[in-house]
Amino acid sequence: MKFEGTFLRSKVAIRIFVLFVCCALLPISVLAVLSFSHVTRQLSEQTQKRLHQAGKDVGGSIAERLYFLDGEMKMVASKLSTKSNPTFRTPVEGISEHLKKRFQGLIIVADASEPLHLFGQIQNVPELTPEQKKHILSGGSLLFSEYHPDLSSHIFMSMVIDPQNPRRGILVGEINPNYLWDIEKQSTFPSMTELCVLDQSNNILFSSLTSPVSLPKQVLENMTHSVFGQFEWVNEKKEYLASYRSIFLQPAFFTPKWTVVLSESKSDVLAPMANFKKIFPLVILMSLWVVLLLSVIQIRRSMVPLEKLQEGTRRIAAKDFDSRVIIKSGDEFEELGASFNTMASQLGRQFNALNTLAEIDRAILSSLDTEKIVDVVLNRMHDVFPCDSVSVTLLDFNAKKANKMTARIYFEKEKPNTETLLETIDLTPIEQQELTDNPESIFVEVEEAPPNYLAPLVRQGIRSFLVLPIILKQVVLSGIMTLGYIKPPVNIQEDLLQARRLANQMAVALSNANLMKELDQLNWGTLTALARAIDAKSPWTAGHSERVTSYSLKIGRVLGLSQEEIDTLRRGGLLHDLGKIGVPAEILDKPGKLTEEEEQIMRQHTQLGARILEPISAYAEVIPMVLQHHERADGNGYPNGIPKKIICLGARIFGVADSFDAMTADRPYRKAMSRERAIEIIKEESGKQFDPDIVKAFLEVMAQEERGGT
Repeated sequence: MKFEGTFLRSKVAIRIFVLFVCCALLPISVLAVLSFSHVTRQLSEQTQKRLHQAGKDVGGSIAERLYFLDGEMKMVASKLSTKSNPTFRTPVEGISEHLKKRFQGLIIVADASEPLHLFGQIQNVPELTPEQKKHILSGGSLLFSEYHPDLSSHIFMSMVIDPQNPRRGILVGEINPNYLWDIEKQSTFPSMTELCVLDQSNNILFSSLTSPVSLPKQVLENMTHSVFGQFEWVNEKKEYLASYRSIFLQPAFFTPKWTVVLSESKSDVLAPMANFKKIFPLVILMSLWVVLLLSVIQIRRSMVPLEKLQEGTRRIAAKDFDSRVIIKSGDEFEELGASFNTMASQLGRQFNALNTLAEIDRAILSSLDTEKIVDVVLNRMHDVFPCDSVSVTLLDFNAKKANKMTARIYFEKEKPNTETLLETIDLTPIEQQELTDNPESIFVEVEEAPPNYLAPLVRQGIRSFLVLPIILKQVVLSGIMTLGYIKPPVNIQEDLLQARRLANQMAVALSNANLMKELDQLNWGTLTALARAIDAKSPWTAGHSERVTSYSLKIGRVLGLSQEEIDTLRRGGLLHDLGKIGVPAEILDKPGKLTEEEEQIMRQHTQLGARILEPISAYAEVIPMVLQHHERADGNGYPNGIPKKIICLGARIFGVADSFDAMTADRPYRKAMSRERAIEIIKEESGKQFDPDIVKAFLEVMAQEERGGT
């Protein structure tokens, strides 16, 4: 199994890993600790019980040997009591070899003589207390010991030889410890168990430990007040479990008690746990590896799908809605991946729809041409709605027939780069009322006779329609947007919200277009009225500005000017003589030649007109036309005498059109020239007064009028 260094790089992975560790290692560790503690306690308790029972057995064994030794000494004493001479000096015959092994030696102690050694050697027999002597003389057995801290203790047993005749002496024997403690056979106490025997003063009579023994004071105190008990103690830095039990010797041997202490090393007691201590780390290590393996597998199974989903989310955030996540985990992650892909697909469709709608919104709201607005809607609707046909119907309020309303139906183009299809119909009052009463939408399933506004689409095989009335100012029905379906749509509500929004935007665009159309009409009407007012100042110039404008527009079209340039030219034509407002009527209507001063006043009308238009920023492009329309191509014009290359195009066009109209109209100082003469003069002035290119275009206009009979 290959472990990657980044498998814990996420919070989820860390959480899963910690969860595995907590659920696996912690229970194992806790169970191991509890088991170790429980087994240790059980071993300790079992050892204490075993030591307690062994102490009882050892105590009984020691007592049994003491009684046995007492019996043997009594047998020796009985043999000695049969001798006639109480002060005999010879050893007793018949002392068995077994007795010699059980005692270090036997002696007879009399008051008036030296001790008589029956066998062996006994040195330094302790002096007996009066109470002990009294007990012996009364015929009882006495057990006493001599304690030496640095040497081994000596244990003695004594009795009177003849209770009837105490003068015969006292038989004293030093007990062989090997026999008493059964050291040679090592059967007195269990293996791996250390034995200590204490006398009535808690002095050590025997210890199987090689090192000096020092029992705790509290334990020694407890031994004084209790018959048995358990304790723990330390000797030479080694811990022991111990049990003590008292051997009552008072009735038989005039000794209060001996105490048997059995101890077992804790290391021996807990030896079975040693293997556990060795095995447990291996178990933990193995468990750790298993947990790591399982956790890494689970983390990979969880994190790989999560990383794919996370990466998919980032791609969606980057507007990559075509990307898909592939998860083959066979669990909920796979289902989540499928749901994610479905969501991405839906988001992609919705985002594309919103983008398309936004583009349509910008297109229709930025246009003030009704035809362009309709064309944009027809061409882009299929990018948003999965419909089979689209149409837009606009009502013509200027073509109302009785109770019926004339409407134009625009169809989508059958082929790209072709004209939009158009058909005119009449809307009945009932149809108008139905649309007005349902301003949000109407879903129509055509079975028999369709409404007039749906008839052209029904002829194309469409039977299901989503009709969206276009309402202006929230009350006036101005149009209809229709989505057609060959088969009834499944999720009509999903299309309805977007379609209704688009219809509302189209209503706003149409309203703006109508408003701008009205404003444009008002603007042109105002300019025309102003031009007529200027021309009306003199009866000789009536209609002059409109005629000059008409000639100029024709010349501009021959020159290939754009519609925007044509509109600017039209404004300049209507306003080119605006400065004549400041010229006195007597000068305008003077029948004779003007004086030099009058001529200067007349020429000032170009500058005056430009100054009047200066505050109107919208007419900035018109001002040069007004100012320069009397300049000449040869530079001899007024007011500034500039050459042709500096004169603006509109002024050059007005120069030709203005001169032609002036020559072909009556003036107070002359009659009108003929059309032909005026054209001839313009030809003659080409390159002098007029721009040759403009003259050429003018002549083309004249030729067109002649061909057209105008």
